[in-house]
Amino acid sequence: MSNIVLVEELHEDQWTRYRDIRIAALENDGHAFGGNLESELLFTESEWRSKALQYIAVVAIVDGKDIGMMTVENLKGDFGATCWVGSCWVSPEFRKLGALRSLFSYLDERAEEKNWSTQGLGVWVDNESAIKAYEKLGFAMMGEKQESTRKPGMYYQRMIRKSPVT
Repeated sequence: MSNIVLVEELHEDQWTRYRDIRIAALENDGHAFGGNLESELLFTESEWRSKALQYIAVVAIVDGKDIGMMTVENLKGDFGATCWVGSCWVSPEFRKLGALRSLFSYLDERAEEKNWSTQGLGVWVDNESAIKAYEKLGFAMMGEKQESTRKPGMYYQRMIRKSPVT
């Protein structure tokens, strides 16, 4: 297995790759997401294409296999965020290879061009390993924890970072 992590932005016509990596993330770590495996398994091609247009999907690739992902949405968010990062996930067997860092490096390299200079995300308050990983990438907790509208009774923490490239 190679340790070289490539990163690629997906487009609408690559919706099957987006679907497959998203389903893998929900199957492996569904507790870490606001989405639901059972409902997303029922999405039609049209629904997946719609999601591919709604968000910018970025995938990490090792040896030609999609092994990680994130989505990016431009917005004017809390604490000055210019984009919101979601669905961050790396396949368990590829963790510790720098895939998450590679995904964020991809964002940083395009931060000025795509208005991704202040990146925000939400992470479940009990997902300590993800919080630590985001802190290593320069994210800081901001504001109070928020109750999820998708999963009532669960709380997420907003985290923000400025791209080090801009």
